[in-house]
Amino acid sequence: MNNLCTDVGYLSVNKYGEQLCGDHIETVKPDDDSIVVVLADGMGSGVKANILSTLTSKIISTMMANSMSLEDCVSTIAATLPICSERHVAYSTFTIMRITNGAEAEIIQYDNPQVILLRGGKHVEFSKTVLEIDGKTIYKSRLSLEENDVFIATSDGAIHAGIGDALNFGWQRENIISFMETIYDPGFTAKTLSTMLLDECVRLYGGKPGDDTTVCSVKLRRRVPMNLLIGPPADRGDVNKMFSLFFGKEGKHIVCGGTTSTLAAEFLHKPLKTSISYVDPEIPPTAKIEGVDLVTEGVITMSRVLEYAKNYLADNEQYTQWSYKKDGASLIARLLFEEATDINFFVGRAINPAHQNPDLPITFNIKMQLVEELVECLKNMGKQVKVSYF
Repeated sequence: MNNLCTDVGYLSVNKYGEQLCGDHIETVKPDDDSIVVVLADGMGSGVKANILSTLTSKIISTMMANSMSLEDCVSTIAATLPICSERHVAYSTFTIMRITNGAEAEIIQYDNPQVILLRGGKHVEFSKTVLEIDGKTIYKSRLSLEENDVFIATSDGAIHAGIGDALNFGWQRENIISFMETIYDPGFTAKTLSTMLLDECVRLYGGKPGDDTTVCSVKLRRRVPMNLLIGPPADRGDVNKMFSLFFGKEGKHIVCGGTTSTLAAEFLHKPLKTSISYVDPEIPPTAKIEGVDLVTEGVITMSRVLEYAKNYLADNEQYTQWSYKKDGASLIARLLFEEATDINFFVGRAINPAHQNPDLPITFNIKMQLVEELVECLKNMGKQVKVSYF
C-alpha cells in the first residue's frame, strides 16, 4: 500500500439540440484500495443512446467491481442491451479503467478513442494486448503507476470536434495530446483537466456540439490531509480538547467564524489580525493568526463554498471565479476541492447569539445543514471526509 490515491473528474456536453446525453460515466469502489471507472458511448444520440450507455456502464462497472471476467462482462452486455430497430444491433462502445492500490492500472477499451497517458506532463504510449470476444476487438493493458500519472478517456465527440468547421477532419488524438501537454500543470485536479479539455472541444464545435462529448480524467496523486474547524463547542469546557485535536492533525488548518477564530488565537497565544478590506463585496474579509493557514468568517463564506461545490459537481462553470480570487470562499474552495484528498471537519455545536436575531436569515440549523451538504459534496468529489462534532 502506497500513499497515492485516485482522483477522478469528468464532464459531458449533449449534442446540440438534445435533452439527454448519449454518453455515461459510472464509478464504483469495490473496496478502499480500488476503483473502477467506465465510460460508455451509446449508438447515436438522444434517448436510445442514453439508455444504451447507462445500461452498459452500470452493468460493466458492477461486474468488474465484483471481479468477474472481461469475457463475462462483454457477453452480458451483448445479451442485455436492447436491439436498435433501425440498425438491428445493440451497440455501445466503452472504456474501463480499474486502479488498484494506487499502484496498478488495468485499461480495457472497445471502439472508443484510445486512452491517453500523461506522465510528468508528457504523453507516454503503453502496450496493449488485442483480444477477440464475441466478435469484438478489445484492447487490454496493465501497467504500473507513478505519482501524477494522468489517464484521459474520451467519447468520440472529442475527436470529432470542429469537423467541417474549425477543422476539416476533426480534432485528432495527436492534437488532443498536444493540447493537454501544453495546458498541463501538476497542481491541476482531474476535474480541472477534464473541464479545460471539454471547454476546448465545445469551442471547436462553435458552441454547438455535433455529438455528445465526454471527457474523463483519472489522476494518481499523493494524499494531502486538510483540517477545517467551524464554530465553538457546545460545552465551553471542551474548547481546549477541540483545538488540541484540531491542531494536532497533520496538514493545513482552516478556521471559520468570528468567535471561533478568537478562541483559536487564545489557544495558540497569538494575536488575531483582522482586516476591513473586502476582496469580494459579498464575502467578509479574511483574518490572520500565526499557526493557522486560513482564517475566514463562518456561515456567509461557507454558503458560497457550498455553492461552488455544487457547481463543481455539475458543469464546473464557476471554476473561473474561485480558481484565482483571494476572498475567503475562493481560498477555501481551492484548498478543499483542488489540494485536499483527506478532510477532517471539526464542527462546534454552540449556538451563536447573533444568529438568533430574527432579522438575520441565519440559524443554528442552517449552519449544520451547510456543513452536512458540503461534506456530502466533498465525498461525491472522491474525498475521504471525517466529521467530529463538539
